[in-house]
Amino acid sequence: MVSTHHDDPPPRITRRGLMLLGIQMGVIGALGWRMRDLQIVQSEHFHLLAEENRINIRLLPPARGLIRDRNGRLMAGNRQNYRVVMVREQARDPEAILARLGQIIDLPADKRERALKEMHGRSAFVPVVVAEHLTWQDVARVAANAPVLPGVIPEVGLSRFYPDGYSTAHVVGYVGPVSESDLARLEDPDPLLQIPRFQIGKTGVEVKLEDDLRGEAGNQRIEVSAAGRVMRELGRTEGKAGRDIRLTIDQGLQDFAMERMREESAASVVIDVTNGDIMAIASSPGFDPGSFVFGISSGEWSALMNNDHRPLSNKTVSGVYPPGSTFKIAVALAALEAGVMRPHETVYCPGFTQLGRRRFHCWKRGGHGSVDLRRSLAHSCDCYYYEMARRVGADGISAMAKKLGMGIRHDLPLPAVSEGLMPDRAWKKENRGESWTTGDSFNYGIGQGFTLASPLHLALMTARVSTGLAVMPRLVRAIGDEEIPVPPPEPLGIDPAHLAAVRDGMYNVSNTPGATAFRSRIAQKDMEMAGKTGTSQVRIITAAERAAGVTKNEQLPWNRRDHALFVAYAPYDQPRYAIAQIVEHGGGGSKVAAPIARDILLQALYGGTPPLEAYPSEQRREIEERRKAAQEAAEAAAGRPPEGDPA
Repeated sequence: MVSTHHDDPPPRITRRGLMLLGIQMGVIGALGWRMRDLQIVQSEHFHLLAEENRINIRLLPPARGLIRDRNGRLMAGNRQNYRVVMVREQARDPEAILARLGQIIDLPADKRERALKEMHGRSAFVPVVVAEHLTWQDVARVAANAPVLPGVIPEVGLSRFYPDGYSTAHVVGYVGPVSESDLARLEDPDPLLQIPRFQIGKTGVEVKLEDDLRGEAGNQRIEVSAAGRVMRELGRTEGKAGRDIRLTIDQGLQDFAMERMREESAASVVIDVTNGDIMAIASSPGFDPGSFVFGISSGEWSALMNNDHRPLSNKTVSGVYPPGSTFKIAVALAALEAGVMRPHETVYCPGFTQLGRRRFHCWKRGGHGSVDLRRSLAHSCDCYYYEMARRVGADGISAMAKKLGMGIRHDLPLPAVSEGLMPDRAWKKENRGESWTTGDSFNYGIGQGFTLASPLHLALMTARVSTGLAVMPRLVRAIGDEEIPVPPPEPLGIDPAHLAAVRDGMYNVSNTPGATAFRSRIAQKDMEMAGKTGTSQVRIITAAERAAGVTKNEQLPWNRRDHALFVAYAPYDQPRYAIAQIVEHGGGGSKVAAPIARDILLQALYGGTPPLEAYPSEQRREIEERRKAAQEAAEAAAGRPPEGDPA
């Protein structure tokens, strides 16, 4: 029998098998390399991490961005702050350690109690600031006693300081420690905010540009012994500093404005009419923002709150007042644009305007006689503007006021910027449930009644009238290295002839003998200013008082006196700066507000101290004496020891 059995062919390795084998070998090789790396190369690193959880990772706060004026002068900076922090989980017995620390540095019982309370309110691994603003000697003593102070860590940080804080407090603002209410307002708070006593903006530019100024956190890895003592730093990643801010403010002009207003309850706003830059925005009296950086004392807080001049209020943008006769500029333009009056048309002023049984009085008891537009502005005739307001009506006045920048909340990085109030018929119906009356129009015509404007509004109105352009106010010039572009302003759409007629009347206010601001004129011909005085009533004058003779402001209690206002721009022929000045309860605008505004405007025009020839000859001795007193005060202040050096 023949056998048919044959041997099977040898097995063959296919291409797919080779591919799978290669992948398996690659994976095994990668795992082997990673095991070698973890067990040999990084063994010491992971040994430290595993041994008694001795590696801590801490956030490093970045340097806060600086704030400077338009010329680079520092307005808000950072300086070194030596302090001591404690980590509760490393201290084991925080109360005993704090008592021991109190024997080495000045640490009163109330501060120890506050630190304990803060430690128990946070996670055990979070460092809590126990003491700050220490001397180098204090820090050295703490470091030398580190073995008996587990969990106590001396360190150096940065804190905010304000070189010219008093004059810029309302603009720059201030920072303070993060509060629980700050954290509650945020949906996803930055981990930086969890650092004890981390400082963030509380008001002013500091809070409005917080995201730019804050920067980004770094981190630090440290080795801590079983006793809680820091052994060494294992690694560090530096944070990213906040962006610097450059404002449009001229610090020198700001300082002068504050000095010129002294301790008056007052406000001044200076605008560059060519581009809207706010050169000065001063609210008096000021306050020291440094008091808020680490927590203000109850006594100092009470003194600020009980001061009837309201130093914490930013009167430049938050304060709103009846604009008084400064508003006649807007009423005149409204009447001209509506075609209900011509510049040379006259209105007779007998000292009052009769409306039914009520008389609306002019400020000049005997009246002004026949006045046209220019004379009505120069002598601030009320009866002329009663008539203009009656002809134009509330809606026309409101529309013109808004075209000039009033009744609008302007976009500035400041808290509580007010929109003021430029009412119309619909507003009164909606808010008061009543119809508009002719008497309401009369009050509107002289800037009283429901009308409200801030000094910013009035400065902007003056800037727009001087140029015929819709100039927009601007406070920030650059963020980081990025300049903020300024788009060219659009025309207002007001007849140039009408603007010229109003400017002519404003020129007469300051440069015609007998006009309301003639005493506060600029004597130098190429610097002459055009302006408008205003007096804002804060009380009702009864018929009986008027019959017996209106009580003079200086005879009234301070808080019942009228507000003094003045607006102006200069030079008249080639406008460069506009100003609005208010002195709360100062009395008449011509006597109180106009001289202050003139002096500040001259300081802006000359970029420093103007020559005496710029003032009327009869005032030069007074100006010279004032300068001498200011110089002596500045020299005395310069002789005081500095608070600290910037970092």
